[in-house]
Amino acid sequence: MADIVESTALTPLQKKDLLHRLARIEGQLRGVQKLIAQAATPSDCDAVAQQMAAARKALDRSFVQLLTSTMQTQSANARDLSEAQASAGKLAAMLDKFA
Repeated sequence: MADIVESTALTPLQKKDLLHRLARIEGQLRGVQKLIAQAATPSDCDAVAQQMAAARKALDRSFVQLLTSTMQTQSANARDLSEAQASAGKLAAMLDKFA
């Protein structure tokens, strides 16, 4: 796992949790690759699709966790209301852009 650096973006615990989630998703995707390589019947494709859907959902949950963690950290670190509002605007733009 990558070294976790101190920052104002996310807390070390938030980063650790996200990295753990992504490592699990990485394992799921390796499993999907293996299923595809070994697919021999149409029912094997169903299993691949099921695992792909599970990995996609896990990645979506990680994205939501990233946003909520960022909101918590940014609002807690804001010096005043103006800074908190600016941070919220950036997060809203990120949500609009990537969700």
